[in-house]
Amino acid sequence: QVQLVESGGGLVQPGGSLRLSCAASGSIFTIYTMGWYRQAPGKQRELVATITSGGTTNYADSVKGRFTISRDNAKNTVYLQMNSLKPEDTAVYYCNANGLTTSLTRGNYWGQGTQVTVSS
Repeated sequence: QVQLVESGGGLVQPGGSLRLSCAASGSIFTIYTMGWYRQAPGKQRELVATITSGGTTNYADSVKGRFTISRDNAKNTVYLQMNSLKPEDTAVYYCNANGLTTSLTRGNYWGQGTQVTVSS
C-alpha cells in the first residue's frame, strides 16, 4: 500500500502565494516521478508540474515562471510553490507518484486532492 497525503491548500487573493506539500508513505521502494495535477470545475484534470528523482522538472505552459516544483527524496515528499496566483489557478490539486513498491511492483498513486481557491 502506498498513500499520498496533501496539505497546504486554501483561499488566497490574486497575486498571492501558496505552497502545497505531498508526503508519500507505505510500501515504497523508490519513487521515480512525483507531480501535481489539477482539476477545475467542469474541466478535465490537467498536468501542472512533474519532477523526477533526479530533479528534472516539467511544467504546464500556464504555470511556467510562477510555480516551482521540488522534492525531498529522503522524505518522499513533493512540494509545489505557487506564486503570482491567478483566479484561473482555482482547482482541486492532486498529488501523483510513480515508482516501485517494496515488492518491486510498478505503481501509480494519487492523493485525495486539496482545494486551491484564488479570489478577491
